[in-house]
Formats: sequence, C-alpha cells, structure tokens
Amino acid sequence: MSSLSEFHFLSVLAQEMNMRKASERLFVSQPALSQRLQTIEKEWGTKLFIRSQKGLSLTPAGEQVIGFVNEVLIKQEKVREAIYSLKTGVSGTLKIAVASIVGQNWLPQVLKKFIDKYPQVKLSLVTGWSSDILRSLYDDQVHVGIIRGTPEWKGVKIHLFHDPLYLVDREITSPEQVLATDRPFIQFKSDSNYYQQIQDWWMRNFKTSPKRTVVVDQIETCKQMAFNGIGYAILPKITLTKQGKDIFKIPLLDEKNEPLQRDTWLLGYDAAFQLKQVQAFVDLVKEHISETE
Repeated sequence: MSSLSEFHFLSVLAQEMNMRKASERLFVSQPALSQRLQTIEKEWGTKLFIRSQKGLSLTPAGEQVIGFVNEVLIKQEKVREAIYSLKTGVSGTLKIAVASIVGQNWLPQVLKKFIDKYPQVKLSLVTGWSSDILRSLYDDQVHVGIIRGTPEWKGVKIHLFHDPLYLVDREITSPEQVLATDRPFIQFKSDSNYYQQIQDWWMRNFKTSPKRTVVVDQIETCKQMAFNGIGYAILPKITLTKQGKDIFKIPLLDEKNEPLQRDTWLLGYDAAFQLKQVQAFVDLVKEHISETE
C-alpha cells in the first residue's frame, strides 16, 4: 500500500496534470518524478496517467485511485486537526470561506488580530459568492463560512452585522433624481439574492427600469466608477469607509420605511466548532464586533 507521501504526490500530479509544474511544487526533478510515478503505478499494477504533448490525463483506473487518494488525504487532515485540538494552546489549520465583499472590506482586520493572538494556527482562505460559500460548507471543505443574505442553515448560525445599502453618486442627492439623469446605473455582478433585493427596491419606488445600465465584474470597479462621476450605484456600507467628501450617500428604505440592508452570518457545523482554532476564531470575531459597534 502506498504511503501518505505518495498519496500527496499523486494528488499534486492530478491537480497540475503537468510533469514540469508538479515537479516544481514537489521540489524534485522531472526524471525523479517520472521514476517515482512508474514505481507507484507498478505497485498499483496499472497505468494511472497517460502522457501527451498537452500534458497528463488520467486513465479510468487513475480516476478511481485519485478519488480514493483524495478521500484519504481529507481524512488525514481531519485526524491531524483532532490531534492538534488535544494539545495545549490553539494550533492546527483554520479553513474559512468568505463572501468576497466581506473578505475585502471586513475580514482583514479580524484576521490580523487572530494571527497576532494565535500565531501557531495556519489559515486557509477562499472567497467567492455566498452561494459558493454554502457549497464549500455542504461539501465539508471548510470549517466556517461567512456569507451575505438570509441563509437557510441547520447548523451553527451566528449573526455578525447589518450592512445598510446606499445610493451613491457625486450629483444625485435624493432617489427620485435617478429618473432625470442620463448617466448610467452602475451595477456589479453578484449572487441572485442581492440582485433581487435591489431589483425589488427599484421597481417598488420607480415602476420602470433605469434609462441606462452598466454591469461590471467587481464591486470595487463599480465603486470607483461611481466615485469618479461616471454614474450612480447602490453599494453596501461596508465598502464606503473611505469615500470622498464629495460623494453623496442616500440610505435606501424598504416598504416599512426601515433601512434596506444586507445581513452577514457566520455558519458552520457543530463538529467544526469543537475544534479549538475554530472556537478561538469565533470568540475573536464576537469580540471584534463588540469593539466596533
């Protein structure tokens, strides 16, 4: 049976599908890499990879072996975490998936405090839309997820903060003025939940679509275009901490005349919260929120 080091070797090969890139990641020469692969394939009694000018491809047997290898490596990581949690102090790996907007504007301050307080903990961080974060949690790829909106979640669910939405522009000072301007409504791509929230507010107030719309990939691009007077945008408060003095921020109100806002939540499974590094992170997040309220 192959050792865990050989499982890691096969996993890297399957990720890269390229001998040169894999050899660089594994810090071995390509001839040594090739020789080691031959030895492993002999042990399994079958060809796992096929070489071509375009790189590597998995054989049907290789797909089976790599699936098994990845399962073992995931279980190995869980055992390591359990062992770390038995030790005195906080160590191990903390795996976080976070909505991009939170990862860019709120999380860095929290992580700085966490790293300073728990230098032995290794961090693994992925960002994406809230739908991506939920998928990572369902697939058990991360310990905690930080998402936007109102999620349906049966595990641990901790509310972090409310985030009011604003109409942002250099000229418009009241929502009704959007009907008179010829400049575009600048939107950024987001998950359907956020998009629907904005659409509902718009139609409830104006009963018609914007005259012109520009859609950009990133919220930061959207913000900079609005800040530079190209058009107006609807942005959450979390992104507006460093806006210029000549930028107007008009709070959006819902049908009850209450501030329209996005909620941010921290989610996870009960088992993950039993790990010391996860509980330490949650405690520090709560402490940070109480200090900044």
